[in-house]
Amino acid sequence: LMKLKLAKGGIASGMLKGSLALGALLSFAVFPEGRASKKKKSSEGIGNEYTSEELNSNEITTEWDNSYLFSSREKALEELERLKKRPQEINETFRPKFENLSGSAVFDYLESEKEYSKSLEVLYTYAYTLLSKNVNDPFFISLLGNAQDLLTEYKKSRAFATVKLISLGKGEWDKLFSEEPRLEVYRAYLEANYMRFAEHRPLNESQAMYLAELENQRMKLETEALSEITNKVTRAGEITLENGEKFSVNSQSCNTLLSTDPSRENRKRCYNQRFYHHINESDSMASLYSRKAQLDDLVARELNYVDFYDYSLYNLYLTHAQIDDMNTVFKQRKGVFEDYNEFRRKKLGLETLKPYDLMLQLTDQPGKKYAYLDALREIQKSYSGMDPYFKETFLKMVTGNFIDVYPDPEHGKQPGGYCTDSCVLKAPPLIFMNYDGLIRDQKTLTHELGHAVNFYLMGNFVDYLYCSGTIYEMEIPSTFNEELFVDYVVGNSDKDTAVAVLSQQIDDYQNFFTRQPLITEFEYKAHRFCAEKETVSGAELNAIWTSLSKEYRSRSVEYYAEDSAEWTYINHIYLTSNYYTFNYAVSKAITLALFKQYREDPEAFNKNYVAYLSAGSTMPPEEKLKKYFEIKIERQLFKDAMDIVESRINDLYKLARKD
Repeated sequence: LMKLKLAKGGIASGMLKGSLALGALLSFAVFPEGRASKKKKSSEGIGNEYTSEELNSNEITTEWDNSYLFSSREKALEELERLKKRPQEINETFRPKFENLSGSAVFDYLESEKEYSKSLEVLYTYAYTLLSKNVNDPFFISLLGNAQDLLTEYKKSRAFATVKLISLGKGEWDKLFSEEPRLEVYRAYLEANYMRFAEHRPLNESQAMYLAELENQRMKLETEALSEITNKVTRAGEITLENGEKFSVNSQSCNTLLSTDPSRENRKRCYNQRFYHHINESDSMASLYSRKAQLDDLVARELNYVDFYDYSLYNLYLTHAQIDDMNTVFKQRKGVFEDYNEFRRKKLGLETLKPYDLMLQLTDQPGKKYAYLDALREIQKSYSGMDPYFKETFLKMVTGNFIDVYPDPEHGKQPGGYCTDSCVLKAPPLIFMNYDGLIRDQKTLTHELGHAVNFYLMGNFVDYLYCSGTIYEMEIPSTFNEELFVDYVVGNSDKDTAVAVLSQQIDDYQNFFTRQPLITEFEYKAHRFCAEKETVSGAELNAIWTSLSKEYRSRSVEYYAEDSAEWTYINHIYLTSNYYTFNYAVSKAITLALFKQYREDPEAFNKNYVAYLSAGSTMPPEEKLKKYFEIKIERQLFKDAMDIVESRINDLYKLARKD
């Protein structure tokens, strides 16, 4: 299962390490939904230290140079062929040793597994990142498919080991650890990937190989869905603006227009074009989603889970009660946002808010865009109170050809943003962006840089097999970075800019605490619906989406009477990591608690925060939260988060009243 970490736009796909036993593959982190010149800089300096805190504009790079992964397509193909031979070699080497298992055999097997997964992760990263630059490139479509097939064959070849290791009892594990002292370093890894899954395991090799084939089908459906979204669902045709200009509506252009165009008529035309286009696309996406949902739950049932929701929560170390508490609190407290929506309505001088009024930047010049270099400088300043690792990683990322900055939908670049995990190379990761100069884009950038710091710290402080974590853990550093940015800008900008940035952050709170749980609830009900019907229509899924959205959305916005098909373009629901989005809500609630600690004692917080981010999966997630911050995931955490939101809204009103 590819463990994708999506943040408002999404995390990309998930880690091979620490998840071969469970089926994951590659680790990415994604954000939801005057240009600087391109400066090329060699990636040879990956390991060099940057000591200057000043950002040299001449060193800024805006395109990837991922030749450090593979210098050419031919080299990637050579590696593919080499890796194809290894699964059988590993099988032949270790199958006999697992007949009479010893501690040393387990240790040697883990070392072999680690080296293979490192190589496969580099290949997969290369294929995935370049395909996201052009989802129609036949070479990378083929290479990604081959990498997925290779993962499947590897899981099948090592089915004997998976079945054996998950079946061992405590006494048998104790014996293995006593036989091989070197195995102790992998105790937490073995616990997380084998020992705790005794009740959720393939019973024999045949079932394990069957599950590997199902996972391959799920990966292929994910690739198909992301291609459909990029090529069809987000391309809504043309509209004519009030000035007579023709305007092409896609995900990128629509979000930009809705955020920047003061003409309400233009915003309405753009929104309507996209709204009804999604409805037109809903039948084809319902067919794809139905196939995926049925496969998801089939995999879960094969492993003795009720359904994939149950599967997801178990793998996240969360309980149904915790998420039910969270959803209950957010529904009960959604009224907190009414004061903010009233602020927006008055600021725009409207009688009633419509959906196409909700993204417009609340500044005297809503069309204003922020140059990439200026955004970098603001982000850099926001790290002034953070550990030096933040500044070092930031400078490496922005000057070393590790960020692909600008949109290019005409040539197949997919929407959104993500951050890859390059722990395998102990190098800065790659960040994928569609930067268009909006306030939201600046936050997306610092969001992905939060992931970069996390990956870079893990890669340099823990063993490769521990460079992972649950989705909500991986979203904490990204959402924390957003709080840093907003806090800095609000405290150091003119009133108009501060109001615009703070209001946009409150928009994001509304997104995190209402829309993201809504998406997960939609997935749950849609999965159940797809399990009951052989054929599912777009209209049926649209009705589910709209019915649920009424439980979360604001009463002060006049929504359309027709059922919405917003679900069609949400990348997260097509990922192999199902039920991804509620993790944003969990992570944001934790982040707000962390930010409170940061403000109270920055020095103590930084010490604990760096240790927390560096620890990876060396301990269970809730144990790690308690150890470093004394935070528990419970109802009170979510109540406290909504209290902070309410306080931020009060701050917005005070800020707007200032002379």
